[in-house]
Amino acid sequence: MRKFNVNVNGKSYYVEVEEASSTASAQPAAVTAPAPVAAAPAPAVATPAPAVAMPAPAAKPAGGVAVVSPMPGQVLRFIVSEGASVKKGEKIIVIEAMKMENEIVASADGVVSFAVKKGDNIDTGVTLAYIG
Repeated sequence: MRKFNVNVNGKSYYVEVEEASSTASAQPAAVTAPAPVAAAPAPAVATPAPAVAMPAPAAKPAGGVAVVSPMPGQVLRFIVSEGASVKKGEKIIVIEAMKMENEIVASADGVVSFAVKKGDNIDTGVTLAYIG
């Protein structure tokens, strides 16, 4: 029997290990070549599924200024209603990003039309609204 002190993660353990008897011969066992295996038929190629059509982006009003998302997140609520007149710098949408609420402001004076819905997940640069 062999005895060891082993340290694991700063904790010391006393270990006794029994030596294995070596009654087996030191000669390697005879190795036989495996029987050849018949080649498997090539798997059938699945036909690709048709591409899913992406929803059409909201139409931009003539002469409208786009308000884009500065960060990815989720549309939490609208501060003003669709068709409301807004001034540049007025808060129009609240998005949630990284568990924080971020208020998005109008980038121009005009009438607002939203390009997203409450609960939509958005990426950076996505148009949130148009002001025309």
